[in-house]
Amino acid sequence: MIVEITDLADPRLADYAHLTDVALKKSRGSEHGLYLAESLLVFERALRSGHEPRSVLALDASVDEVLALVGERDIPIFTGPGELLEELTGYVLHRGIIASMHRPALPSVSDLLATARRVVVLENVADPTNVGAIFRSVAAIGADAVLVTERCSDPFYRRAIRVSMGTVLQVPWTRVGDWASLRTQLDGFHIAALALRDDSVSLREFAATAPSRVALVLGAEGEGLTPEALEAADTIVRIPMAHGIDSLNVAATAAVAMYALVP
Repeated sequence: MIVEITDLADPRLADYAHLTDVALKKSRGSEHGLYLAESLLVFERALRSGHEPRSVLALDASVDEVLALVGERDIPIFTGPGELLEELTGYVLHRGIIASMHRPALPSVSDLLATARRVVVLENVADPTNVGAIFRSVAAIGADAVLVTERCSDPFYRRAIRVSMGTVLQVPWTRVGDWASLRTQLDGFHIAALALRDDSVSLREFAATAPSRVALVLGAEGEGLTPEALEAADTIVRIPMAHGIDSLNVAATAAVAMYALVP
């Protein structure tokens, strides 16, 4: 259903009206909250992953492509001139569309790990840009699932989705609790924590004889891994640095480590 925007006060447009990610997550009328999918590519990936749209906001030139993706779904497709849509959202729709999507229910940890061989654990990674970049590497290089702690930035935040090119909508992930319970849930996995410590082994050395099931743990920017994470680890792994550099960005670290551990 195509709806020409004439009144920005239309309550159906509220999903796009300067709402924060946190506000979208708590939106009424949705079981698990909402998130925003920008661009036709991300929207298509969301639909292929089984996520359902509540509505779509599209520039006139993108309406036909949105209709092709929406198919038989009976949802409003709001459209109008770019200046009006910018006034509504607070930013220019460079990517042509933005869709309000229902958040899916997160899977259980046991379901995610049942057949997994390589998983990534993100402990308190606060920057959604880094979270998005890590998910893109997970999708491209290869891991079966991502586990994120309670203090980790939400992978469904707009910036994380955008940076990941929508791969956060494809890679299986869920939230996890404290390390006492997570250590039990990861039974059968070799927990490899990335940290620069005197008792660490080099990534190349670890990868040469890596166990069949590995949980790769990455910590917060600046602070690194918590003592609880390090205590839970079976092996502390480091990426040797050169030229006096003390560490890599966490997203770069994730990509390097995952590539080294590709079976």
